[in-house]
Amino acid sequence: MQVYGNTSGLSPSERKDLLRIYRRRVPFDELTTAELSRSLAAVSHATMRQVGALVHRSGQIEHVVIGDAGKLMLPDIGRLRGGIGRFRGLRLIHTHLRNEPLSKDDLVDLTRLRLDLVAALCLSPEGNPITVYYAHCIPVPQGSEMEPFRCYGPIPYGKLNCNPAALITGLEEEFARSARTRVVSREGSAILIHVNNKKRASYAQESLRELRDLARTAGVEVADTVVQLRDQVDPKTILGRGRLNDTVLRATQLDAGLLIFDCNLSPSQAAAIASITDLKVIDRSQLILDIFAQRAESRDGKLQVELAQMRYLLPRLGLRDDSLSRLTGGIGGRGPGETKLEIGKRRARERITRLEAQLKQFARQRRQRRARRTRRSLPVVAIVGYTNVGKSTLLNSLTNGEVLTGDKLFATLDTRSRRIRFPREREVVITDTVGFIRDLPEALFNAFRATFEEAADADLLLHVVDVSDPAKEEQIATTETLLQKLDIEHIQRLTVFNKSDLLPAGQAGRIAAARGAVAVSAKDQATLFPLLERMQELLFPDQGPAVDQRSDLFL
Repeated sequence: MQVYGNTSGLSPSERKDLLRIYRRRVPFDELTTAELSRSLAAVSHATMRQVGALVHRSGQIEHVVIGDAGKLMLPDIGRLRGGIGRFRGLRLIHTHLRNEPLSKDDLVDLTRLRLDLVAALCLSPEGNPITVYYAHCIPVPQGSEMEPFRCYGPIPYGKLNCNPAALITGLEEEFARSARTRVVSREGSAILIHVNNKKRASYAQESLRELRDLARTAGVEVADTVVQLRDQVDPKTILGRGRLNDTVLRATQLDAGLLIFDCNLSPSQAAAIASITDLKVIDRSQLILDIFAQRAESRDGKLQVELAQMRYLLPRLGLRDDSLSRLTGGIGGRGPGETKLEIGKRRARERITRLEAQLKQFARQRRQRRARRTRRSLPVVAIVGYTNVGKSTLLNSLTNGEVLTGDKLFATLDTRSRRIRFPREREVVITDTVGFIRDLPEALFNAFRATFEEAADADLLLHVVDVSDPAKEEQIATTETLLQKLDIEHIQRLTVFNKSDLLPAGQAGRIAAARGAVAVSAKDQATLFPLLERMQELLFPDQGPAVDQRSDLFL
């Protein structure tokens, strides 16, 4: 037996009184008993702190907790296990010293932990229970703004008449029926969270729009979004604690089991947020990694994704909420837990080493293919740009190819090379590459660096831009930054403003002309002749006339 919470400053007799609470038994059909209420009230009045007991349906006291004058911090009671609609099988009975109703913390604990009930015994100045407040969860219709709980009170202590057994049994049946009728995506639903400095308020909505597209690409249903602008981001939980509690309640309303943060969380931040919310927490990097894992097709691409995932997860192994962290023992973590954790880390490092060796072999094969092209003196054109700007569609239109395309981010994860024949038997190799994105995770950037070797050997880069996107200037800047990081910014470049059909007639052309670019619609081959002319001028400056629009290039 153990007393949890704020045990500092307790006298030996107060500790004994707290431990004696474990002897009490509370039938499932009674909210509390006179004996338990008196025991909680006596210790609470003596210490001037809130005191609570987590009571199992069997009647046994599972945990005794002491807090401060205003709140309790519940211990880790593990992940929920059970069938559809099941609660945790524990109810919290605790004291309030100021005759106040259930607090926001009480209601957050109720919903995030899926407790059967939360009840507060309000004490008189003499330390006797005088009124009771209690609350339980309720099923909320999908998309409703209703609170996911119902509160009762104040009820005079002597008139308390609540049968938890009948109440909870009925509620679980209701929750089970509601869960079976809910329509959710394969990957579940999520709340997107963006936290930033107040000076960057205009950036928030654009960033959230991109995060929403990432979530859609990953197959996640977006239930809601949360934006918080602060003077300073909370170093531990990103969001402020109050807003985080509101988000937990909102997740319960919407039956969302996932929080996606529009930033890169440190291992300790992800662990802290998960422990407070009991929801699955991922960051932007992890979401992108998941998309890459879903969409990689070639052996090379799958190995690159796995390497990036291993590099991302390695520093997080010790903070994961599983057996690697729960079995630690001793002051410094001696014993089986440390051994198992170290074994896990060592195996992860060994796997990273093997993956790096395999990817080096693939890199050698790519160098050999490029060497053969060089011997044949074939010019190479690499298509680069932000993700989902139409690079693969442009490749298909130029080469009559059938490379996978789609209105999703990162539809292409493997390089694709095709040939295009200009007049006078002049051939060019055109290569599609992985799309760029802002704040590309370092693990992914390093893993896919080898993929961009194709672009490093190119004679011309086609920088494709979605001319209809309001954030095109930021996307151009991101692409330019990553090209510098790859050390290929010196290669001659032609900017291609794609999706001109989405703007009023002539507007895309004017935007392109002002920047020395070419405006096209990759879905319409008739708009590609100016692009082909510019390509031929740049690749074959001394070899005859430009492409004739009547040529059979696309036949």
